[in-house]
Amino acid sequence: MILEARGLTVGYGSHAVGSGFNVAIAGGEVLALLGPNGGGKTTLLKTLLGLLPPLGGEIRLADATLTSLSVRERARHLAYVPQVHSGLFAFSVEELVLMGRSAHTPLLAGPSQRDREIAWATIERLGIRHLAEKPYTQISGGERQLALVARALAQEPRLVIFDEPTASLDFGNQGKVMREVRRLAADGLGVIFSTHDPNQALRHADRALLLRDGRTLALGRSHDVITQENLRALYGTDILKVGTGGEAAFLPG
Repeated sequence: MILEARGLTVGYGSHAVGSGFNVAIAGGEVLALLGPNGGGKTTLLKTLLGLLPPLGGEIRLADATLTSLSVRERARHLAYVPQVHSGLFAFSVEELVLMGRSAHTPLLAGPSQRDREIAWATIERLGIRHLAEKPYTQISGGERQLALVARALAQEPRLVIFDEPTASLDFGNQGKVMREVRRLAADGLGVIFSTHDPNQALRHADRALLLRDGRTLALGRSHDVITQENLRALYGTDILKVGTGGEAAFLPG
């Protein structure tokens, strides 16, 4: 396992948002955190990343407790791709991707030739070479998300965590980003992503953790736990199932 959390309680300060979480992720695997807004997905992700301290339980990363590792040590194993945003500074895409090398660069030192080669390799991999010199603030939402994925890969992590990776993206760019999620797993990385779309979790995740009101409603293989009955309990509404087997999809009733 790359990362494992047991008996995890998450929240802010002394206020618990969720508890009883058991999360494990191995290389080559995609885990989806699925649930409605306010269910605890983002708080759980931030805790797994070390951005929030756990209020209970333990998280282990690289055979050590997550809280015992420095920010730089965590960044050599964990990469984070946030929801796409506009950005405040007009860094070029190349500069943005190079920021992913900071975990491997000595303090106050500029990027080395190797850092630049790794950054360019991830830019090529994501098919965004033509964007390298463009300001991040002046490219499309889908292009920004691919640039953020490139930055994460430049860290050379073992696990990549996405927070609603296709939020606000058009249909075509959703497909590009989710294909890259599967490609990362095919290359041996672990991937965790949060979503409120059961069809996205069903199609792109090997396993799913269903969260509601800060609790685990179900955890297991996606096709086993993403069911009409579980989704009705998860979202509190009627759910329609269209198709069967690998072609099944769910719609609000």
